[in-house]
Amino acid sequence: MQTLIWNQLSPARQAEALARPALDNEADVGSVVQEIIKAVRCRGDDALRELSQRFERAPREQLRVGEDEIEAACARLDDDIKDAIEAAIANIRTFHAAQAQAPLRIETQPGVVCELRTQPINRVGLYVPGGSAPLPSTVMMLAIPAGLAGCREVVLCTPSPASDEILFAARACGVEKVFAIGGAQAIAAMAYGTQTIPKVDKIFGPGNSYVTEAKGQVSRDWRGAAIDMPAGPSEVLVIADESANPAFVASDLLSQAEHGPDSQVVLVTTSAALAEAVKGELASQLALLSRRDIATQALAASLTILCDNLEEACAISNAYAPEHLIVQTRAPRQLLDKLENAGSIFLGAWTPESVGDYASGTNHTLPTYGYARTCSSLGLADYQRRYTVQELSADGIRGLGPIVQRIAQAEGLDAHKHAVTLRLNALAAEPQQTAQQKDLS
Repeated sequence: MQTLIWNQLSPARQAEALARPALDNEADVGSVVQEIIKAVRCRGDDALRELSQRFERAPREQLRVGEDEIEAACARLDDDIKDAIEAAIANIRTFHAAQAQAPLRIETQPGVVCELRTQPINRVGLYVPGGSAPLPSTVMMLAIPAGLAGCREVVLCTPSPASDEILFAARACGVEKVFAIGGAQAIAAMAYGTQTIPKVDKIFGPGNSYVTEAKGQVSRDWRGAAIDMPAGPSEVLVIADESANPAFVASDLLSQAEHGPDSQVVLVTTSAALAEAVKGELASQLALLSRRDIATQALAASLTILCDNLEEACAISNAYAPEHLIVQTRAPRQLLDKLENAGSIFLGAWTPESVGDYASGTNHTLPTYGYARTCSSLGLADYQRRYTVQELSADGIRGLGPIVQRIAQAEGLDAHKHAVTLRLNALAAEPQQTAQQKDLS
């Protein structure tokens, strides 16, 4: 990790230090993904099978994972991993169920009632990466809020071969349609539909640069599908003072570095002694990791920043807007109100980022690459759409109508004004009509 002394850098150099590494060959990835999407849209399942043969470790003719395969996968797993997954599901479900919002109904002025309601997105697609690190935790993070929201159709795609843990987690979360297909082709299949894979309205889940690019492309096409959030490589920033345990700090940095060679980890500290101790811990802990080659590549592009005080550390973090922010200081909660931009925050020595990845209850699908400035962590609301309702009584249109008429006139929208004028005139004529009816009787 490169070490920088923050106040010795010019403002331009500070901004450069916090810039994410450019994604490799963006133009090449874009053109490859465009061709994949075109093939899937034109030829459906046949294209999926061909692309699976080209890109996946265990291509298969049958795209959908059958019930017998899921049953066999569940039977192969030991009880301890099943128990761990079920315990995590319980915590995640508890936290996400608490996010449900009651309908809002308010009278903004006499006779004018406005409501805010929600309904589930009908059809959602979940993408769960496989490869060298299959992620059953991602199944839980994506499928549990989909079930709580009441989405009518949930489709899950994961690269072949689907791991036993992923299949068990899918079953435990109530996902009924699982397909063994990965990469950009899986995103295209869910966005446009094929003979086997249903079209969905919104796609959720992380992936490599091809998956990320595919999500971006289908989200910009009105025929495609919406997506959960923009994303880039995984990242963590740790704020630490002299009281922090260097072994804990190093372990948190490494837990993100092992995700991939393009992951970025940043340590911001007020203590040069701590920075040096963390450096030693990184070397000793790195030697014990099965994915040490990957973590080593990630650390080569990562930073240690020495700053003067914790106020400055918070400002650096806010400028970087990390996916994961870990605070290991003497009084971490005291900094919380100063931390503005982060996907998820982990307070104190006993809160490693790993707990949020798996089982504390919060969602680990988070904005990366600086998008934490404007995007939120995944939650129940992402699986729902909001809509409004309004209802006016006769008194309501009498009171509100003149306001609407005047604004519509100012905007030059005569039909808008006329729609109100007709109603006000009808109400004004009512007493006269009633009197005429009495005379006739």
